[in-house]
Amino acid sequence: MSVWDEVVGQPDAVEELGNAAREPSAMTHAWLFTGPPGSGRSVAARAFAAALQCPEHGCGHCAACHTVLSGTHADVREVVPEGLSIGVDAMRRLVALSARRPSTGRYQILIITDADRLTESAANALLKAVEEPAEQTVFLLCAPSDHPEDVSVTIRSRCRVVPLRTPSVDAITAVLVQRDGIDAERARWAASVSDGHVGRARHLARDEESRAQREAVLALPLRTRSLGDAFAFASDLVRGAKAEAGALSEARDGAEREEMNVAMGGGGVGKGVAGAARSAKAAERDLEKRQKLRNTRNQRDALDRALVDLTSFFRDVLVTSAGAEVPLANPDRSADVRRAAQEWTPESTLRRLEAVLACREALDLNVKPEIAAEAMMTAIHTG
Repeated sequence: MSVWDEVVGQPDAVEELGNAAREPSAMTHAWLFTGPPGSGRSVAARAFAAALQCPEHGCGHCAACHTVLSGTHADVREVVPEGLSIGVDAMRRLVALSARRPSTGRYQILIITDADRLTESAANALLKAVEEPAEQTVFLLCAPSDHPEDVSVTIRSRCRVVPLRTPSVDAITAVLVQRDGIDAERARWAASVSDGHVGRARHLARDEESRAQREAVLALPLRTRSLGDAFAFASDLVRGAKAEAGALSEARDGAEREEMNVAMGGGGVGKGVAGAARSAKAAERDLEKRQKLRNTRNQRDALDRALVDLTSFFRDVLVTSAGAEVPLANPDRSADVRRAAQEWTPESTLRRLEAVLACREALDLNVKPEIAAEAMMTAIHTG
């Protein structure tokens, strides 16, 4: 099994990246991986980084491949924003580290999994490094597209773009069955309702609670019969997102606090204890701030998954109303989709869809989730 087996349904990209890993003449110092959510941008970037460090260009068995894919390679650093954005201070620190000579591998590699979350100042700090990179440094950026709203034109112009596509249902099903050992019938169902998102399909196939949450969200449009329902269901959506984020944060936050306490000499005695205590307090405040930002992002991500499900439902209703012979995004909800197509006009369905998209945009602009969700559910009720 090579590192490229991790990249699902992307034969053209695998061929291009494999050639670059094998042939120095095909290599460049900055790459931009683009594609829709779930297409595997960060997975492809990680596999490419492993192939660049591997003596056999991605065998999948050597120490270089294992350490890169597990996130422990000394010369590969991956930036995953824990808050809503990547700030300039964090980017400056990482750019400084990436300029060092590799200690064990062939390259010093910096992977930025959400380059579209770079603040303007952070993007400028990255641009300076991309313009004048160290000889053995490689930048791998991941973003939904190469549009200026996602990646600045100046950074884009210095990168080689690797476009990824939405994996097919067959490709996702195969990887769930062969690699994850999931029952074939459940794997195909999860692949068919995941909208091409490999991670989402895997989660739905494995986690019963996630399947229940999806069912509850997709039932909302036809269950919302009054304004009271709209406000109640909006509250349920936000409460569920907060609960999911809290569950994700609880164990990790506690472990981080314990680790910091040990590192700062908690419980120590003797000279310097007072100074250490003051430093510990400052570090604790900084940790709490980072954890709060991460929890906020987890809440937004959880709520956004519900909004994506609603978007796919209204899309299916429009497709059915138009009589288009294309696959539904939610084939298991075909009865509800047909019922909605009979009860609603195409214009009212479109207004409902636009309300969901407006809610996603409002969340990106830091509108309070409760307010954004209530506005959306009200519009879904009124049509």
